[in-house]
Amino acid sequence: MLPRRLARRPLRRGLVTALAAAALLVPALSHTPASADGVGLPALPTIPGLPIVPLPTDLLVPRFTGAAAVARPVPHPEVPQNPWLSPNGTSSMHNDAYSSDAYEVAGPLGRDLAMTTASYGIRECATAAFDSRGRLVGLCGGLEGFMVMVIDPVSLRAISQLQISQRDLLAGGNPFTDICGGTYFVLDKRDHAIATTADASIVDVAVRADGSLRQVAEWPLADRLPEGDCLVATTLDWSGRVWFFSQQGYAGTLDRRTGAVHVVRLGTAAEPEGIFNSVSSDETGGVYAVTTHALYRLDAARDGVPDVTWRAAYDRGSRKKPGMLSQGSGTSPTLLGRRWIAITDNADPRTRVLVLDRRRGVADDERLHCAVPIFGKDTGTTENSLVSTGDGFVAENNYGYEGVQTTTLGRTTTPGLTKVELDPDGCHIAWTNDSIAPTSVAKASWGNGLLYAYTKPKRSDLIDAWYVTAIDLRTGKTVWNRLTGTGIQWNNHYAAIYLGPDGALYVATLTGLIRLADGSSS
Repeated sequence: MLPRRLARRPLRRGLVTALAAAALLVPALSHTPASADGVGLPALPTIPGLPIVPLPTDLLVPRFTGAAAVARPVPHPEVPQNPWLSPNGTSSMHNDAYSSDAYEVAGPLGRDLAMTTASYGIRECATAAFDSRGRLVGLCGGLEGFMVMVIDPVSLRAISQLQISQRDLLAGGNPFTDICGGTYFVLDKRDHAIATTADASIVDVAVRADGSLRQVAEWPLADRLPEGDCLVATTLDWSGRVWFFSQQGYAGTLDRRTGAVHVVRLGTAAEPEGIFNSVSSDETGGVYAVTTHALYRLDAARDGVPDVTWRAAYDRGSRKKPGMLSQGSGTSPTLLGRRWIAITDNADPRTRVLVLDRRRGVADDERLHCAVPIFGKDTGTTENSLVSTGDGFVAENNYGYEGVQTTTLGRTTTPGLTKVELDPDGCHIAWTNDSIAPTSVAKASWGNGLLYAYTKPKRSDLIDAWYVTAIDLRTGKTVWNRLTGTGIQWNNHYAAIYLGPDGALYVATLTGLIRLADGSSS
C-alpha cells in the first residue's frame, strides 16, 4: 500500500533530498515518440531502460548470504479464477481477486542468482500485471503524472507507454505519496487495463499484440463524488461489473456496456470513513473493502446498485502510528479458502491480525474467528497487505517508515515479519522473523515454499544496502539474502514484489525495475 501523506513537512524535506539524489543517478531519456493514440495527453518520450546506476559502496557489503533453497511446495486451498480477469498471479498488485499475494509458480531458489535492472527516470511502477504474452504491464507514477507502461519481461526494456493522467504539482501534493488515481489497477482477460486517473475517471487501456497501448474508453466519475474526493481502487466482480472506491469512503459500480453508474457511501456524514487500500472479490458475488473504521462485504443488486451485506467494525486505536497512511487498517482484505477473510486492525498497544468468516448469513457476533496481537507494544504496524500462506497469513512490520529519508544514512525501520496460523477454534503465532522490510509488499511462492521480502538492515557505516530476502514459509527462517544495490535509488517505497509466469522475481524501485532469477532460468 502506498501512502498519500505521512508527516507532511518532514516527508517533503525528505522528498527533496531523494529527488536531488535520484536525479544524479538516472540516465537520460531517449526521444522516441510514445505510443499515445486514443488519449488527449501529449506524447512523452519512451525510456530506454538503461541499468539502475550502482555505487562503489556495493563492494563494501555482502552480495549474497545463506544458501540456495530446495523447493518444498506448500498445500493451500484453491484460489478460484475470476472469469473476467487475467489468470491468477497476473492481474493486479495483489495477484488475484482474493488478494492472496501468493503464486502457484515457483520463484527463485537462490541458485547463481542473475540480476537485471532498468531505470525509467524518477518513476515507480508500484502496480504491475502480466499480459497474455508474459510482458509486464505497469501503472507507473512520476513527476509528470501516471502512465501505463508495457515492459519486456527479460531485458526490462520499455516497449511502450501511455500517460493517462497528469499531476498538479502546484497543488502542493507529494508526487511520491499520492495514491489518487495512480496506485491500483486490474488487468482483464482481454489484456485491457482498468485503471483510475487523477481526475476521478476510470479508463480502459488495451495492450495490443505488438505491445503498443490504446485508450479505448473513459468514464468520468468526478460528478458522482464529493468535491476533493478521488478514486483509489478498482476491481471486477464475477459478473464482470467494475467496482470503484474513493478515498472519502464511496463505493460504486460501473457497467462498461451501458455506462450506468451507482454509488453508495460507507460511513456517515457524522462519522466519515476513508479508504486507503485495495479491494477484493469472490465467486459468490461479494466485494470486500476495508475503511478506516470497518471491514465491509458489498453485493450488487440486479440493476447494479451496491448494497452493504455486512459490516464488521474493528479497533482503530487512538492514533495514526508512524508508518501508517491513516488511523485504521493498512491492509487490503486477503481471502483464504471459501470462508475466511483477514485484515489487521490498528489497536493499542499492539496491532492485531483479524480473521473473520466472510460468508453471508453468519451472525454478527459469530463472524470474528480470531484476533491475534503481533509485533511489539507500540513498535508495530503494517501498511501492506497480508500474505496468504495457505494455512494462515504473514504480516510485515512497517513501523517507523515516514518517507525515503527514514532509510538513508544506514537507518532503517522496526524489524519483524510474523506468520499467524489458523486453528479450528482460533489462531496462533507460528513464527516471527527479524528481517527488516521497511515497505515491501511481500509475496509467497506456494510453488516452492518461500516468502520473498525486500529488506534493509540497519548499518552503522551509513551504507544503505537493499536486499531481496527469501524466508521459509514453514519455519520462518531466512534462507538467503541477495543484494540489489546501495543507495536511495534502490528504495522500493511501497512497491510490490512480483513473480512472473516463468518464476522470475521483480521489484520496482523509485527509479526503475529489478529482475532476479536463478541462473538456469535467467
